[in-house]
Amino acid sequence: MKASNVAQRAARKLFKATMAGGELDPDVVKKVVAKLGAAKPRGYLGIISAYARLVRLEVESHNALVESATPLSDAMQSTVRADLVKKYDSKLEVSFAVNPDLLGGLRVKVGSDVLDGSVKNRLDRLNEAFN
Repeated sequence: MKASNVAQRAARKLFKATMAGGELDPDVVKKVVAKLGAAKPRGYLGIISAYARLVRLEVESHNALVESATPLSDAMQSTVRADLVKKYDSKLEVSFAVNPDLLGGLRVKVGSDVLDGSVKNRLDRLNEAFN
């Protein structure tokens, strides 16, 4: 269900109020959703949907997933972590995973950003170019 423009504006205002301290407080988010659910203003489901999307995007922007074809050494993990923290945020939580389908290289996902330097991605792009 796509939220109307009015619902999206209301959700953005609520989100800005939630982020007043500069950080997202889970308790405040729960209170906002509970109050909306109790008051049930016109279009409240659209407002809650749009608000949940904004909260999800904010939470995802502080989490990074680094995938590699083989396990990375501790030195490489700390280098990648330091580079991501420098580029994004000092509060970034970085997790590492092994994905043998990548064949080689790294795929990094931070929020909606995907940095794909994997061999699989390069082969897929070559395949698309010639087909």
